[in-house]
Amino acid sequence: MQLKMFGDQRRVDFVDKAVWALKFLSDYEYRNFVTLFKNCLFENAYGVEASEENKVKVYGKEFIGWVKPEVADDSMWEDAKDHSTDSAPLKGSRGSIEEFEEAANGGVQSLALGALDNSFLVNDIGVHVYRNLNRGINGKGICVKYDGGGNASNLTLKKTLLMRAETNIMLMSPANKGKPNATGLKQVDIETGKIVTEWKFEKDGTDITMRDITNDTKGSQLDPSESTFLGLNDKILCQWDMRDKKGMVQNIATSGSPVLHWTQGHQFSRGTNFQCFASTGDGSIVVGSLDGKIRLYSKASMRQAKTAFPGLGSPITQVDVTYDGKWVLGTTDTYLSLICTLFTDKDGRTKTGFTGRMGNRIPAPRLLKLTPLDSHLAGNDNKFHGGHFSWVTESGKQERHVVATVGKFSVVWDFQQVKNTSHGCYRNQQGLKSCYCYKIVLKDESIVESRFMHDKYAGSDLPEAPLIVATPLKVSSISLSGSGR
Repeated sequence: MQLKMFGDQRRVDFVDKAVWALKFLSDYEYRNFVTLFKNCLFENAYGVEASEENKVKVYGKEFIGWVKPEVADDSMWEDAKDHSTDSAPLKGSRGSIEEFEEAANGGVQSLALGALDNSFLVNDIGVHVYRNLNRGINGKGICVKYDGGGNASNLTLKKTLLMRAETNIMLMSPANKGKPNATGLKQVDIETGKIVTEWKFEKDGTDITMRDITNDTKGSQLDPSESTFLGLNDKILCQWDMRDKKGMVQNIATSGSPVLHWTQGHQFSRGTNFQCFASTGDGSIVVGSLDGKIRLYSKASMRQAKTAFPGLGSPITQVDVTYDGKWVLGTTDTYLSLICTLFTDKDGRTKTGFTGRMGNRIPAPRLLKLTPLDSHLAGNDNKFHGGHFSWVTESGKQERHVVATVGKFSVVWDFQQVKNTSHGCYRNQQGLKSCYCYKIVLKDESIVESRFMHDKYAGSDLPEAPLIVATPLKVSSISLSGSGR
C-alpha cells in the first residue's frame, strides 16, 4: 500500500529498503501495470482471484464502487463543501510551527485531554495534571500517584477515560502482559487525589474482559452526573453503569470489589473480531474490526449494525467519527481510510449510515497516506496509530483536521482539503483516491499520542486549537499555521 502513482508521468514510486521510481514508456504499459498491481493486492488480501464475480462476493453489490471507484457515486463528497470552515490549506510536509514543551517525568503511556480546565498525562508514577490554555497545556505540578505513592511501572495502560465533568479518570490495563483485554479498571478521583475503587467487568455472575472503553457520546465526559460508559471486546458491544440495578451509586466502602452493572449490549456468536470503537455526538457507535470492516450502530440498538462497510484488506486498529456522524476515520498500519456515511433514502432525505441502511449509491472512501519517501523516513517497523479528527462537541461545528502518529511523526491532514473532489492529489489517479498533502511534526523520539485540544481553545489568530504531542519523555503544545515550507 506504500506505492504512489503518477498517472500524468506514467510513473510509480515505491519503498523497498529505499525509495524507487518505476517509469513506463507508454500510457498502456502504465495502466496495465496499475491494473495488475491492484488485482494482486486483492488476491493477497482475500485469497481469491480478482474477478468481477469475486469482487462482488467480497464487497457486495452495494459496495462495488469501493473496488471500481470510477462507478462510485461521489455526489456526497462534492456536496461536503462547508464554506464556514474554510481555512488556509496545509502546504508542504513540514510547515512553520510555534511550540513549547516540558519534561513529562518519563514513562508516558497515555494522554487524556479535557475540554474544561485541565488535561491529564498518565505515566508510570501516576496521573499528572496540566492546565488547559489557548496556546496549549502547562503542567500544574500536581500528580495523583498510584497506590498512595508507590511506583506502578508494571501497570501498562490500555485506555484512559475522563468522566464526571472531568473530575474522574478511568484507567484500564490488560490483565496479563502481552494480552490486550482487561478484567476491570481503576477509578481515580482527581479532586481528592485518590484511587476511588477498582471495578470488575461481570455479567450474570461471570467475569468477562474488555478490550476498549469509550464515553457514551463525544461530549458526555463533561456531564457531572455521568455514570455510564461503553465497553468492547472481540465479540461484545455493551454499556456499563457504576450504579447498582436500582439506580443508586454503589457504596464503595462496603461493597468490597464493586461490579459494574451491564445495562445494555449484545454478545455476538462469531465473526466480529471487534478491535476499537468511538461514539458520535448523539451516542451512535462506530466499531472497527480485525478483518477491516467498519460497522455503524444506532444509539437505539447494539444488536445489529445499520451499515457495515467492507474492509480493504488491512485490520482497523483505531476508529474515530465526527460529532455529527457524517464522517468516519479508520486507522490501519499503513494508511487511514476516510468514509462518508451520508446517503439519500428513497424519500429523497439525506441520512447517515447510523440511522438507516445505505442503498446502492454508497460513496467510495478516501485514503490518507504517506509519500513513499516519508514512509521510508518513518521506518519499516513504524505503523500508523491513533488517527483522530480534531475535537468539537457542538452541533453545527465541523472538525478541521485529521491527525495520526507514525514513529517520530505526527501527521496532520486538512479535513476540508481531503474532502474536496477537485483536490490536486486526486487528478490522474486510478482506483481509490489517495491524499498525500499533509504537515509533519517531527519529534526526537517515538510519539505516544497526538491529539488536538478541544475547539474552544482555538486562538483568535489561529483557525485550530493547539496540537498536543506526547512522547515518553516530553509533552509539546504546537500551533499549526496555514502556511508551510
